[in-house]
Amino acid sequence: MNASIENARPTFDSRELRNAFGTFATGVTVITTSGIDKPVGLTANSFSSLSLDPPLVLWSLVKASPSLDVFENATHFGVSVLADHQEAVAMQFARPSEDKFKGIPTEKTECGVPLIEGAHSHFLCKREFAYDGGDHVIFVGRVLSLSVAEAPPLVFHRGAFTRISAAAA
Repeated sequence: MNASIENARPTFDSRELRNAFGTFATGVTVITTSGIDKPVGLTANSFSSLSLDPPLVLWSLVKASPSLDVFENATHFGVSVLADHQEAVAMQFARPSEDKFKGIPTEKTECGVPLIEGAHSHFLCKREFAYDGGDHVIFVGRVLSLSVAEAPPLVFHRGAFTRISAAAA
């Protein structure tokens, strides 16, 4: 790579970058784990598949998150890919709260990780790695079990929730 390009300052600011990233439509997930005294969860759209063999997924969490310590120390985490009718669930887990799980039906896995009922799909994962990713920590998990429902997924695009039409699904 050309050294002058490599060392050049960006011609965009962080808002422009965020808006450009927002043009990539993503699924909406709630990432959960079992904390010391209570379950912990948060909304994330940074979830992605990583590998089929071994079966790995990744997601990232901003370093300023009050949940970071819990996820860094957790041995397992769950990913609930939300269904298109679960926008309120996404918003509840996106906001600070003493009890994000209040009123949300969950199913506990054998290792104590709660999964959101009614979700489009679930992945139960063993945390394999955590990597520094700038202002985020990137978590990699090995998929131990999964389930997929027929409900269409909730999608996030250009800063708003959207749905996939039946024709496209």
